[in-house]
Amino acid sequence: MDRHSELSAFLRLKRASIQPGDAGIGSWGRRRVSGLRREEVAQLSGVSTDYYRRLEQGKLPSVSESVLGTIAGALQLDQAERDYLFNLARPREGHRSDKAAVRRQSVRPEFGKMMAAMVDQPAFVLGRRMDFLAGNPLALALLTDFSAMPEEEQNMVRWMILDPSARTLYEEWASVAEEMVGVLRADAARFPDDVQTARLVGELAMKSEEFRIWWADRKVHERTSGSKSFMHPVVGGLEIDYEALNSAADPDQVLFIYTARNAASLERLRLLSSWSADAVGPARYGPGPQELYGSEPGTGSSAAGVERKAVGRAE
Repeated sequence: MDRHSELSAFLRLKRASIQPGDAGIGSWGRRRVSGLRREEVAQLSGVSTDYYRRLEQGKLPSVSESVLGTIAGALQLDQAERDYLFNLARPREGHRSDKAAVRRQSVRPEFGKMMAAMVDQPAFVLGRRMDFLAGNPLALALLTDFSAMPEEEQNMVRWMILDPSARTLYEEWASVAEEMVGVLRADAARFPDDVQTARLVGELAMKSEEFRIWWADRKVHERTSGSKSFMHPVVGGLEIDYEALNSAADPDQVLFIYTARNAASLERLRLLSSWSADAVGPARYGPGPQELYGSEPGTGSSAAGVERKAVGRAE
């Protein structure tokens, strides 16, 4: 991702999306541009028109966080958009080198233990660019068996966009898929030189018209909490609430926990868990008990343990 050109396109898009009246600016006569003019954004932000023009053209080497904050306010950005703007515009001193950015990701032990203890709750960990790093049996039964895929295809947004089974699994597939594209865009701004992100975006743009449209919209999305509706081929309809837990120790990993929204969905999750155990056995995708707990007596055969199939993902 070219940060300067992306910053320019993003600012123009957001500026055009705001009507003068919504920003407290009177409008008289016919306007030649949709949305706000550059000088109006500059006025609302407390900077000169020339300064804002150079920022929008990607010609400023650095911008203070206070100025970025006032511009974000003038453009009425939400938190995800604000973070996206900051990642595109501000200098990233101490940012990880390209060599560090491609290090191998391993699932955090704390996340592995939490997933191992969950029986009626699908849980999984996503890494950078939404790579699927690990999941408990119920997550694989609900979504898809990522462990059976080639490593380079074990990616949540790739599966969502390209696999026909995802379209029938999610009741509101288009909405969920568009949000995932927004998460991928936010991630791309944090690591604009990541080769694997560029390769993933290129593949999806080549194979999916929907992805091309959503990517060009430049919407960004952050993962926090929400709800999803599924139509699973084995157990039928499921209403699920989810929480996304970020780790302060490793912001590149997010643990997703799914919880049944009602009694009927809980019963169907339990049925799915039983079906999965009968159909494919107790195999998990993620760290095993020795990786999680060491070799203390009594832990290796624990029912809550996780049988090892894959420890992590290569970045």
